[in-house]
Amino acid sequence: MTAAFDLLLVGAGHAHLGVLRLWAGGQRPRGRIALICPEPYVWYSGMLPGLLAGRYSAGQCRIPLQPLCAAAGIEWVAAAVTALEADTRTLQLSSGEALHGRWLSLNPGSLPSAPAQEGAGMELLPVKPFPAFIARWQDWQRPPEPLAILGGGAAGVELALAMARQVPSLALISAAPLLSGHPPALRQRALRHLQAAGVQVHERCAVERIRGDVLMAAGQPVWQGQRLVLATGASPLPWLRESGLACDGKGFVTIAPTLQSLSHPQIFAAGDCASLADTPRNGVYAVRQGPVLAGNLAHALNGEALAAYQPQRHALALLADGQGGALLSWAGLTAEGTVLGRWKDWLDRRFMRRHAAPER
Repeated sequence: MTAAFDLLLVGAGHAHLGVLRLWAGGQRPRGRIALICPEPYVWYSGMLPGLLAGRYSAGQCRIPLQPLCAAAGIEWVAAAVTALEADTRTLQLSSGEALHGRWLSLNPGSLPSAPAQEGAGMELLPVKPFPAFIARWQDWQRPPEPLAILGGGAAGVELALAMARQVPSLALISAAPLLSGHPPALRQRALRHLQAAGVQVHERCAVERIRGDVLMAAGQPVWQGQRLVLATGASPLPWLRESGLACDGKGFVTIAPTLQSLSHPQIFAAGDCASLADTPRNGVYAVRQGPVLAGNLAHALNGEALAAYQPQRHALALLADGQGGALLSWAGLTAEGTVLGRWKDWLDRRFMRRHAAPER
């Protein structure tokens, strides 16, 4: 038997965290609403490098989900989605249950992409989902071995700077120039920090496959070892590609400015799983989508007109340097220093306070 809801929220990404924060503050719409997420905690990606570098404890980097759902007045379903039938808005769960929603909202995130692998000589560790990544990283510390990180974006750089002094050697491999979506000056700052940390940087090195314990690029070996962290670009969750929703060429759900699916307007999508013009897949944009999504979900339940999300022209980037400082990029400007590290710490802690369940 399929349980029926007025609204089902799938995933606890940054956009849905913003929705829950507003609902916990008294803006919850009427109806039976549930959040589907298999993990009891929401991990904040902005503090992950600090956790790996030993600057934060695990408890400082995660938000307990059950009290937040209770404060927002919604049910929490502790299961993973295994399939979505978009036409009927029916979700199949890992628990064997089936749930139907009059409206759906999707914010389950994405997974790092991985090269084709031949043989089992190298263990691949995706940076998402965070609980599995953190647990395995702790195992890898007993004892540490040489390590490579695949991905030259902000996540790859921050992870390399956080991990470099904890392993015998570390290579950072990027298919494009490092931090290619940011000003060139930020790349130069990052390269100096990586060099100081002893990181071997391989740029314009597109790894197409793994043969045993060797990474291959353009038919040539570029790194050999047994441990590889995946901090590559986002790839969509398989069940989204198979749902019947309209998707872009990579498999991400195409949405309108109202954050509704282009093919199924009773389904909303936000964050990494969605595809919208001029909207990069990063936490800054997902956080900004939260208030618009919260308002539109309430409007949809009440049969009211929806608002459009307008992506900001510039997004602040603060990259942890692994030593308590940070690198900044905003509107073409760059900077670095310990003061920026303290500012980043203040912003991260504020985010955690704002999205935790209010004390009673």
